[in-house]
Amino acid sequence: MFQGMPLTGAGAGGGIVSLIVPLVLMVAIFYFLMIRPQNKKQKQRNSMLSQLKKGDKIVTIGGLHGTIAEITDDVVVLRVNDVTKLTFDRNAISTAVARDTAVE
Repeated sequence: MFQGMPLTGAGAGGGIVSLIVPLVLMVAIFYFLMIRPQNKKQKQRNSMLSQLKKGDKIVTIGGLHGTIAEITDDVVVLRVNDVTKLTFDRNAISTAVARDTAVE
């Protein structure tokens, strides 16, 4: 009547291994293609944010360009032009463009 897989322990064990191996491979590929690069990028971003100093030219995540006038642990005051100063959260900084040595 039933001509499927045998009900022995050897047949069942081989089936489980054949299911686990592809799963482990998918997890490894997911780690190396998605998780590891994201962690590396996050470390670079944290390093860039910790190295910011007064006078650095930066771009915010909204695209605003400015020069750092004041900086604390979590707040950055940007000088946009000679008159305008804007306050941003430190995490709102996207990239550091250059350092202006004339300011300080």
